[in-house]
Amino acid sequence: MAKEDPGYNYLKWYSETKLGLLTQCCLSSSINNARGQDQYLANLALKINAKLGGSNFELAGLLPKIGGEKHVMFIGVDVNHPGSGNNTSPSVAAVVATMNWPAINRYAARIWPQDHRTENISKFGAKCLELVEAYANLNKVKPDKIVVFRDGVSEGQFDMALNGELMEMKKAFWEMSYFPTIMLIVAQKRHHARLFLDNRTGNVPPGTVVDTRITHQTDFDCYLSSHFGNIGTSKPTHYQQLIYNLCLTFARCSKPVSLAPPVYYADLVAYRGQLYHKALLMKQPDAFEAAFDERHYKQHPSIENLMYFIWEDDVWKEWPSYTLIDGGSLREVFSSLTAQASKDIIVEFCSITWNIWNA
Repeated sequence: MAKEDPGYNYLKWYSETKLGLLTQCCLSSSINNARGQDQYLANLALKINAKLGGSNFELAGLLPKIGGEKHVMFIGVDVNHPGSGNNTSPSVAAVVATMNWPAINRYAARIWPQDHRTENISKFGAKCLELVEAYANLNKVKPDKIVVFRDGVSEGQFDMALNGELMEMKKAFWEMSYFPTIMLIVAQKRHHARLFLDNRTGNVPPGTVVDTRITHQTDFDCYLSSHFGNIGTSKPTHYQQLIYNLCLTFARCSKPVSLAPPVYYADLVAYRGQLYHKALLMKQPDAFEAAFDERHYKQHPSIENLMYFIWEDDVWKEWPSYTLIDGGSLREVFSSLTAQASKDIIVEFCSITWNIWNA
């Protein structure tokens, strides 16, 4: 692509919902720029490998406090709302879940529309059950433990997440005689806490934990700065070692990221749904009812359990907003891809606060 283009939305929607093709877009100006080209192509290879089902990064050991004998699934949940001034478009809900254990670096996702600017997620239990069944088909066993990261709710909405969405999820599981242990974590990015070194000469190193004095008086929480802060002041997150280790497994980055990947991916997938909605309006400008039809957002069966949603961040740079409840040569880079060669792909050159409840 020579520049950012609205056709990007339609390409993604049509390829992922109608054709079952994986696509990778990039700006021609970026790929032809000699400065930093090797790093750019290496980053591109990371995205392609992840989309095709390859493994970019895995933890050397097991996650702390989890163990390795029983399977654990990590779920990320988010809702993306229309922009200000839009009074008709649907909000888009998204759920992602890990599909492997103990590597926990492969995710599947589900997207669906719901009522305009509604934060309470509809069909939450059914979608989580769908992902559990996909996990069971791949691993021949259902997870014994589930950790749910719910993104984008305020403290006033904790009850909605805990006694509304979580109970819906449990009921869907119980109806299938499935009784896993569940922990619900609500992630919030919008806070004003910042961590500094005593001499204020730079950001705190990745993995810094603060669990006293500035934390909540009653909730179990802590701040952790998981990422490298190269520019500006690092914004810490509210969590500990389990989630810090998760931050090392993000598919398109070789350093720890600021958000746990289930939260990060749910963010990307929810926004992907808004791109689908924009593509639908390009096709049918008056498609009000169709915009709320889940069939227009459902991925093709051949890719619905692949990480098609890994972002082309140099093409589209819009990012939505986040709390714990219950390199070598190009040839070398691409030859290292471990995904199945039979998968189709198009390459187009054209912190957070956490409060915890165990449930």
